[in-house]
Amino acid sequence: MTLYPLLRLKPKEGRRARAGAPWVFSNEIEMTPALKALAPGSLVRVEGGDGRPFGTGYFNPASLIAARLLSPDPESRIDEAFFVERISHALSLRQAFFETPFYRLIHAEGDGLPGLVIDRFDDVLVLQITTAGMEALIAPLQRALESVIAPRVMILRNDTPARLLEKLDLYARPLKGSIPPHVVVEENGVRYFADLEGGQKTGWYFDQRFNRADVAALARGRSMLDVYCHGGGFSLLAAKRGAREAIGIDSSQSALSQAEEAATANGVSSNCKFIKADAFVELERLGTQGDVFDIVVADPPPFVKARKDLEAGARAYRRLARLAAVVTAPGGFLFLASCSHNISAERFAAECAAGIARTGRRAALVRQSGAGPDHPVHPLLPETAYLKALLYRLG
Repeated sequence: MTLYPLLRLKPKEGRRARAGAPWVFSNEIEMTPALKALAPGSLVRVEGGDGRPFGTGYFNPASLIAARLLSPDPESRIDEAFFVERISHALSLRQAFFETPFYRLIHAEGDGLPGLVIDRFDDVLVLQITTAGMEALIAPLQRALESVIAPRVMILRNDTPARLLEKLDLYARPLKGSIPPHVVVEENGVRYFADLEGGQKTGWYFDQRFNRADVAALARGRSMLDVYCHGGGFSLLAAKRGAREAIGIDSSQSALSQAEEAATANGVSSNCKFIKADAFVELERLGTQGDVFDIVVADPPPFVKARKDLEAGARAYRRLARLAAVVTAPGGFLFLASCSHNISAERFAAECAAGIARTGRRAALVRQSGAGPDHPVHPLLPETAYLKALLYRLG
């Protein structure tokens, strides 16, 4: 007798799953009455139309990605021991790269735990769950985290709109302890501050850590404009590395207040300035005035939140690249990034190139990159490589 109900694919369906990808789409499944009667998030045994076992996963008939595989073993018990093994494996990867416990601990499919993201701020963990299947497993997940990490505080930031695709409620609450007003983030030798309850996503963007370091290596004696600066990730590190001036722009006053507090804590407030403004409006104003900066960083929120937004979002990236290039000094550096997984790396690069070309500036692409090693990509899910970053030298 099997542990879980059977989910069988239609004949000849599931090409990607057969190759080892962990997703099964709703149109690939034989939707039997018994399957439709399962509660969203139920654990299932997944088989191909020919009876070949694919493994153990969870199922939600309300989602386009109806099943997500957790293990290639069709008899795998998804319990505390399962989570202990996966979390321990993920932790060993982070410990190989980072000396201090500030990183993304779990990155969904990249760590074999689809629907789950965990960011670590020393003894505080922020969890974001986006699927009904992972939501149903919170209890064994929590016990495993206690066993492996023993955090002082655990917070559920389940307020991301991605949950609506699985018909889940949006909420944020402590899972253990109480939510602190803010926490310290140690990164690249700088102390930042993050709002874990009201800040964007889980409160901090660890994915740009290595890109921040690469850009800051160019900063000594130069000026920087950090557009969509959030908590000052790029600008504060540049100031710490010797930039003579670092200006951050963001529309969130709370994020700017954290950046200002961090500038004081790091002893760089004298050469940092943070401005509350719409990024496009401020770039237009600076360009009209003829202001230029040696380094310009533009790391916006996702412009392409869904496939239907692709063309409008692509135009926005092109416009941003044009406006940012205008305020980049001759011989200066322009860093452009996208965290929209719905735009390909090729399309993003093409739009950025087109935007820069419209200024008549000569440009050389000197570096392409993505997220850091604490954001591993599943090798059979290229769409999970969401972050795209381009560094240009402008003539």
